[in-house]
Amino acid sequence: MINVSKIKKGIVIDHIAQGQGYKIFSQLKLDEIEDVVVLLRNIPSNKMGKKDLIKIETDIYLDLTVLGLIDPNITINIIKDGVRAEKIKLTLPEKVTGILKCKNPRCITQHEKVRDVQFHLADPEKRLYRCEYCDSHTSL
Repeated sequence: MINVSKIKKGIVIDHIAQGQGYKIFSQLKLDEIEDVVVLLRNIPSNKMGKKDLIKIETDIYLDLTVLGLIDPNITINIIKDGVRAEKIKLTLPEKVTGILKCKNPRCITQHEKVRDVQFHLADPEKRLYRCEYCDSHTSL
């Protein structure tokens, strides 16, 4: 078993569904951070069977909307002085701006430069979002 030490200051992204850790790592561009970043995969978990976990030993802005889209069951732990100072449980965002792209080839967003296209949650179980321009459904 690999032992990863506690971090003194930073962020722990916990309860990531097995196999989703690298996707989150890539979306957040954590490979560009100069500080310590650890991606742990397939960790045994009583609650989930197996899970992924990411530890980031630095202050960083995290886009919680992106994280909620990838896996709404993620928990964010903010660590200060080696102790969890804050715990944030994510949910599926009701509205998403600037992240998703409409898949409808006839949508105006495919042919015109439309900034900040909004998508509204249409089906939480299937994680489908509705385009504000053409009402087509899309997902991440």
